[in-house]
Amino acid sequence: MDVIFGNTDLWGRALGNTLLIFFGGGVLALVLGIIVGAMRVSPVPIARGVGTVYVNLIRNTPLTLVFFFFVFGYPQLGLPKLSTTILGILAIGIYTATYVAEVLRAGINTVPVGQAEAARAIGLPFGQVMTLVILPQAFRSVVPPMMSVFIALLKNTTVAAGFSVLELGAIRSYLSERGENALVVLLWVAAIFVALVLVLSWVQRYLENKWRIAR
Repeated sequence: MDVIFGNTDLWGRALGNTLLIFFGGGVLALVLGIIVGAMRVSPVPIARGVGTVYVNLIRNTPLTLVFFFFVFGYPQLGLPKLSTTILGILAIGIYTATYVAEVLRAGINTVPVGQAEAARAIGLPFGQVMTLVILPQAFRSVVPPMMSVFIALLKNTTVAAGFSVLELGAIRSYLSERGENALVVLLWVAAIFVALVLVLSWVQRYLENKWRIAR
């Protein structure tokens, strides 16, 4: 336990940055993923085309290259300077949004077409059809795969370690400079990730049980 209690400053910062990247990237991925998922099933050809290009382009690009663009390419655009942590949130959020969009699109396809047609028949526009009729049912049907996406997002936060962000994936090198055993540090990092994944699994079961009753 000395490796933990003797270095609480580093562990606190590393865990805090990991959770910051996870929650920040998760919110961005969810919001952007909903928009792109709706575009993918939109009756407007241009919207479908933009959504398809975005998903195929970003999803087929390695996450490390997306990080490279934001960390090294973003400063060259002359835009306001951002910290590497914020850039990491943008990179992982924009990348994960493609998976959120595809999972959500699969959920939308499980909703009977007749419900959307009935909503349009009473005069609801596409936006209200999606937000009031389709998306609530789609989310209920995609809880397990959606949570798998967020578990992958949590583990992908370690990619930020290669871009000067002090998070759990990078703490080994920092503690090695203090003389701590690298293997012990990695085992503690693995234990923390297991605990965080168990929390997400509990959230998944809670949502499944809640929404199963709601049906």
